[in-house]
Amino acid sequence: MADTKSGRYASSSAAISPLVQSPENLECKNFQEYLRTRQTPESLEKLYNYPPICLAVYRELPEIARQFVIRILFVDQPVPQAVVSSWGAQRVAKEQTEATSCLTALNVWRVTAIPGGLAAWELSPTFKKSVRQVLLGGGKPWAMTNSLDKDSKPRDIAFLDTYAMSRWRCVLHYMVGTGSRNGGTDAEAISPDAVRILLHANLMKRDERDGITITRQGFQFLLLDTRAQVWHFMLQYLETCEERGIPLPECLSMLFQLSFSTLGRDYSSDGMSNQMLTFLQHLREFGLVFQRKRKEGRFYPTRLALNVTNKDAAQASSSADDERMQERGYIVVETNYRVYAYTDSQLQVAVLGLFTELLYRFPNLVVGVLTRDSVRQALRGGITAEQIVSYLEQYAHPNMKLVESAIQSKSCLPPTVVDQIKLWEMERNRFTYTEGVVYNQFLSQNDFVTLRDYAQSINMLVWQNERTRTMVVQKNGHDDVKRYWKKYSKSGG
Repeated sequence: MADTKSGRYASSSAAISPLVQSPENLECKNFQEYLRTRQTPESLEKLYNYPPICLAVYRELPEIARQFVIRILFVDQPVPQAVVSSWGAQRVAKEQTEATSCLTALNVWRVTAIPGGLAAWELSPTFKKSVRQVLLGGGKPWAMTNSLDKDSKPRDIAFLDTYAMSRWRCVLHYMVGTGSRNGGTDAEAISPDAVRILLHANLMKRDERDGITITRQGFQFLLLDTRAQVWHFMLQYLETCEERGIPLPECLSMLFQLSFSTLGRDYSSDGMSNQMLTFLQHLREFGLVFQRKRKEGRFYPTRLALNVTNKDAAQASSSADDERMQERGYIVVETNYRVYAYTDSQLQVAVLGLFTELLYRFPNLVVGVLTRDSVRQALRGGITAEQIVSYLEQYAHPNMKLVESAIQSKSCLPPTVVDQIKLWEMERNRFTYTEGVVYNQFLSQNDFVTLRDYAQSINMLVWQNERTRTMVVQKNGHDDVKRYWKKYSKSGG
């Protein structure tokens, strides 16, 4: 009889078990993907009761799908699928199929039967009603459209852009360790709510030794553009809004009302429910709206709110210098592991400080060095060698890229630096841990060989030692191997 024990088995990096999975990457969903993967057909119907959400869904549809919706929006009976298929030329058949699948996945339309047994498409009645309201008017007025007296101290677009980016950078500074938790001012502080969202999204994690630290996904998050960062952050917020007592459909509706607003215009918060006023204060903290005081009845949407779901939108003008710097590159890496960053951005310096040892700081230049300790510190935080190399390549100075093209190199970084960073990572990955079950104390060699061969045949064998009659199988294959062993034992071997 075989004895089994559950546990973790350590194997050398020379024989990595197939069960071991690579660290999870940051998954950034667009609006369509969010609705497809997070919402059931029943919950989609609830969302479609809100015209702003339907308008946002329509805006994000492929062009052919939008044409289909408009053509059947005012048709009161189902339209045969053959008729819909005939609307597109043969050369766009693939795009037409994708549009059909998209509308079906989002529950915008559904299949129904018409007299004669023909299959037909019918728009969701809820979606149809809401889109008609958006186009023709009617229904309840949007909460933020109440009339307001003229603001005695109006805010212009330049101020709103500066305010939005300053508030959003507070979140980013907190992630890299230069925010309020490291002695920042109250203006740079973020609330416990924002910290909970960062932890929920796995952008940061609690560490017994270092407190709250950035994760691998958090580092990937910093490499995204501002619009993508805000959208991903808001998706994580929406996952937790029900726990705060704030209805998800109302939050989404409010968010999309802001995205359809006019930059530089003030809107009224009168008539909003207490839950929506709480949501408005959270948006204020993240920089999506500006409001002088919490109880003031007016607010200004910022560019972050207008661009939150628009992937083609322009970034805030206050970040234009940073964007131009990142586009042309500002980092020089030398073969002696020195890193020179031509920037005065505290955020960019803080990101470099995650994996380099900073030596000197000048008004527009920072000098650091890649060391074994600095890189291993980043690796312990979940950042990978590939991410470090990718970041240095992405923001490499144009002169480094000229050298790359001149010598026809695969990377603009010195090969010795790239190889050493990867070697430092390999030092930490000499062991791979796999959840498994140990089988030992076999009564005969034949029993051991039979069970080992079966586990190997179903690709569940992790390790075996014939001399000691011991083997390790993957945890998810334990039940199959156990059933086989019982069957084998009953048959008398």
